[in-house]
Formats: sequence, C-alpha cells, structure tokens
Amino acid sequence: MGSQLLQVKNLQTRFFTDDGVVHAVNGISYNLDKGETLAIVGESGCGKTVGVLSLIGLIPSPPGRVTGGEVIFDGQDLLKLKRSQLEDVRGKDIGMVFQDPTMSLTPVLPVGTQITEVLVRHKNMTKKEARERAIELMRLVNIPRAQDRLGDYPHQFSGGVRQRIMIAIAIACMPKLMIADEPTTALDVTIAAGLIDLVKKLRDELDMAVIWITHDLAVVAGLAKRLIVMYAGSIVEEGLVTEIYKQPKHPYTEGLLNSVPRLDQIQSEKLSTIGGMPPDLIELPKSCPFAPRCNYVTDHCWQETPPLMEIGTNRKVACWFSEKVGGRK
Repeated sequence: MGSQLLQVKNLQTRFFTDDGVVHAVNGISYNLDKGETLAIVGESGCGKTVGVLSLIGLIPSPPGRVTGGEVIFDGQDLLKLKRSQLEDVRGKDIGMVFQDPTMSLTPVLPVGTQITEVLVRHKNMTKKEARERAIELMRLVNIPRAQDRLGDYPHQFSGGVRQRIMIAIAIACMPKLMIADEPTTALDVTIAAGLIDLVKKLRDELDMAVIWITHDLAVVAGLAKRLIVMYAGSIVEEGLVTEIYKQPKHPYTEGLLNSVPRLDQIQSEKLSTIGGMPPDLIELPKSCPFAPRCNYVTDHCWQETPPLMEIGTNRKVACWFSEKVGGRK
C-alpha cells in the first residue's frame, strides 16, 4: 500500500449516436495504490462501467471514443499504447471480471481451454504447463474436482461457479489490478457473499489492487477502503468508505445511503427514495446535474456546476453547500 499503481486524469468518453453526442464520462480523475481496493458506485447509466472500460480500451468504436485524458498505469499511459501493446497489458497486468459470465465465456470452448489460452498467450507456457496451472487456478477459486471439470463447457456450471471461472481467468497471470464490474449482480446473497470473500482472499494473497464497480452499497462496506460516487458521468464524492457512510457530504450519496435497508429501521417504515430522473447525457445541464432532484438546492446550484472540491484529507465533493448535507437518517 502507498505506492501508486494507477492515475486517471480528466478522462472523457463520448458516444456519437444518431440522436447526438452522449457525454458518458466527463473529466473524471482518481488514483489507486498497489494492493488497494477502490469501489465505484452509482445508479445505472452514471458512467461507472464506461469509465473503467475506457481505461483498458474496451469501448466499442464506433460509436464510442475516449476523447481526452490520461490513464497512467504502472508508469505508462494506456491511452497512448497501440492496440497490440494494450492487448499485452490486458490479461497479463490487468484482469477483468464482467457482470455476466454467460456472455463473457465462450459457450463452444471447454473452460480449461479458456483458462489455458491466457497462460499460453501471456506466459509462453506449453499446453501441458498451462493445463497444470489451470487446474491450480480452479482449485484456488474453490471449484471442486478441478482436474475432472477442465473439459466441461460453461453451460455445465452454475452461475456462481461460472463467475469463479471468470475470476480464475482474470488472475491467471497474477495481475497487478483486477477490475470487477458488478460481478455479484446475478447471484443470490449467499453465493455473492462467498464470491466477495474469495476476491478479498485473492487480493491479499496476490497483493493485487481491485476496482469494484457496483450499485450495491452493502457490498462496499466489507470490501473497499475507499469509495467513489458517480452521477451523470462525473465523480460527485470521494473518500474513505467509513467516513462517507458515517457522514455523506453530497446529497446524492446521502440519498443512496438512506435508500439502503437497516437493521435498526422500523419494519413499517418505507425506504427513502430519490425523486426525479437523471439528466439526459446528450444535453448536459449547465447547472449542477443533481439540482432537479436535490433537497438542498439553491439559486446558485442552477447557475453553475460545482467542481470536485477538497473538503478534508482524502475527501472530495462536488457540491456548493456540502456543509448542509446532514448524513444518514
């Protein structure tokens, strides 16, 4: 910890559609240390997935394109690499776990083949060496009878085990960073908890940094040290998980936390909701993008978009009146 692995500077991503230009990611900046776990949260369409896919060149083009910024990973700007150079980084130094393993795993290839091809490609292993390593990886992610199941196809595994296979592929080359894009969304609570424990165990054993993307704030509490909250393609709050949970300083973060069920909540009480809808990212407002939904809105909020401002050590917020935000109910 403490040695910087990733630095994202003013990253901007656009989608050029028939309806207009979608401002999907609007100048986000953050850092990540070696071995650190960073969570990125926000509702669907806020830019959290597009933001991390932009880091590793996985934005579909057309219609998408990274239009600005820098992504300094382990001393080199990923946005300046040629496609072949970026392919060397993906899989070897950066592993990716997608939301739906059914869509990510090739249905016509045995899972053993899909693990070994990563090892042959990036580690120059022989097929025999890669097969032995694939068995070790499947055991590492707690898949029973690993040797017997190398020849099985993705459809022969449950959703939870398929996701473990995706993790085995992601960590096959012992990457410096693993990006997990809502990997527990389609899993039931018990299986999801086991998967989170597995990621924490692997993170500690491999000294691997993790970026965990989710809309589930309950997951973040036991996994990440630091939290980024995104809204309308921008970062609206950043800080330590414990501090943000204790006292959120952006009205959107406060709304997200108040919408999570609590053990001390009276059963008959209704959960809090955030009224209104997110802004249209084709026509970004010149005002604060959260102003139409905000309980603290003032005239100033309609006149100027607040920048992400430092309000303390390791704490940032994009709100003109963050001192008014009262915390969780």
